[in-house]
Amino acid sequence: MGPGIAFCNNPRMIELILGGARSGKSALAEQRAAESGLAVCYVATAQAGDAEMARRIAHHRSRRAAHWTLVEEPLHLAATLVEQAAADRCLLVDCLTLWLSNLLHAGVAARQAESGEDVACPLLAFETSALLDCLPHLPGRVILVANEVGLGIVPLGAATRLFVDDAGRLNQAIARIAQRVSFVAAGLPLELKA
Repeated sequence: MGPGIAFCNNPRMIELILGGARSGKSALAEQRAAESGLAVCYVATAQAGDAEMARRIAHHRSRRAAHWTLVEEPLHLAATLVEQAAADRCLLVDCLTLWLSNLLHAGVAARQAESGEDVACPLLAFETSALLDCLPHLPGRVILVANEVGLGIVPLGAATRLFVDDAGRLNQAIARIAQRVSFVAAGLPLELKA
């Protein structure tokens, strides 16, 4: 058994895998979940709002092991993780970025930002706080996938700036809690925290 696999078998661990679009972050998360030796529950946050997104979801679905459990939860992630977590289970959340987008659009935050209003998103504040509160107490293993969206220029639109800011803050908060953080580029993982 290689050192990566031994690390994966830690009975209680939070891992964050970051990367850009099509960087290989989801494939790495799926590989690490499979290597964990635990029963895997895939927690999907995506919603098929159009045909293109439906194709992306189908692509991810086709790669997953047939015996993995699937739970779809676009908004109430913390409650789902608390319900699904177990000492003998690996929860793979793909992805935090879509979850954050879902929260911003479920309330009025995105519209407020575009109209120049002060932004208040109680749903986002409640759900992210609940996630950060529950993660350190979950039994078993949790692998969280997220996009690193802050490597480019500052976006032009207010709603996009709000999204990038909130995604960056969420990724930093999860990284502080996580025992392992990896950044993936061109399918190659770089260990940021181990």
